[in-house]
Amino acid sequence: MAVKLQRVGGGVSSRFVFLLCIFSFCLGVFIVNRIWSVPDPSSISDKESSLNHIQLKLETTSNCEKKETSSKGVDILTKVSQTHDVIMNLDKTISGLEMELATARAAQENKVGESPIETKPGTDQLKERPKVFFVMGIITAFSSRKRRDSIRETWMPQGEKLGKLEKEKGIIMRFVIGHSATSGGILDRALDAEDEQHRDFLRLNHVEGYHELSSKTQIYFSTAVAKWDADFYIKVDDDVHVNPGMLSSTLSRHRSKPRVYMGCMKSGPVLAQQGVKYHEPEFWKFGEEGNKYFRHATGQLYAISKDLATYISVNRHILHRYANEDVSLGSWFIGLDVEYIDDRTLCCGTPPDCEWKAQAGNPCAASFDWSCSGVCKSAERMKEVHHRCGEGEGVFWHAIL
Repeated sequence: MAVKLQRVGGGVSSRFVFLLCIFSFCLGVFIVNRIWSVPDPSSISDKESSLNHIQLKLETTSNCEKKETSSKGVDILTKVSQTHDVIMNLDKTISGLEMELATARAAQENKVGESPIETKPGTDQLKERPKVFFVMGIITAFSSRKRRDSIRETWMPQGEKLGKLEKEKGIIMRFVIGHSATSGGILDRALDAEDEQHRDFLRLNHVEGYHELSSKTQIYFSTAVAKWDADFYIKVDDDVHVNPGMLSSTLSRHRSKPRVYMGCMKSGPVLAQQGVKYHEPEFWKFGEEGNKYFRHATGQLYAISKDLATYISVNRHILHRYANEDVSLGSWFIGLDVEYIDDRTLCCGTPPDCEWKAQAGNPCAASFDWSCSGVCKSAERMKEVHHRCGEGEGVFWHAIL
């Protein structure tokens, strides 16, 4: 029965199967070794070289892109700078056109002395206007002859020196005054005689009066713009001591700026009570009682650049005038793109304050007493202040502008 089963299962012996398996295994090993042979070292080197070459190209391309990006950045900055220059030139052109308009209007409306300014074509009149550094208007009154003389004897040049100052330094100094309510009266005749002697007045088409200071300020700037093409226009009271050389050096640092408002800035209370000094009848416009004014320069001395003086001249008929002249000026610049410069050298005290500062190497451009809103008893004390705090004539004439 066992022999039959072995025959039924087939005629292949187990030994033969075993040998067949060994042979198949050896054949497989031989074939695999032939196909998956170890790569040639030179082939590996070629591949590495090819990879390095590709990487170098990528790095070169990346560097070129970076340089191109950097170059584009430089080009953008250059274009921005050029655009800024174009805008600045346009701003200057606009300012020049506004100045021409102001000159034409002022030439038709203002008078110097008793004769109106002759109206000529705008371009001809612009050519006739002298180009100067600054115009200083010293606000004065009919009753201030002694104050004027004290200034003439101290810090304001006279005669030929005044003319030399204009030609060599481009600095104009004038006492600013209008006329009396009775034109041609004794006050006007006395002023005419004084002007004939000193030739240092700027006469306005304006009726003098304490409560008309805001109007006088407007007319002063309009008249000055019509007569002189200046970088700055200055207003100063006739009881303030000024060092013109120091003032010139201070202003020269801001000549490149288009709209400058310089002085000693303050923000005092709005006085609603009637009868007090500096009472503001329109106090209600400034909010609740007890509020302060907006920031503005003190009235003793301040300077404004040409664009702002031109703006006042062009718009003076619609600029509101408050009771206090310094407040009025500050209100005219609200909402404009103006640079406020708070310079405390423009409001030093009288000796010993200005004297100590001069000894310390910080000379003052202007000095006065806050308690008097000017030099107290200026007609008598101006010489003393000048002696102790004056810069000296040599400093003035050699000032670098």
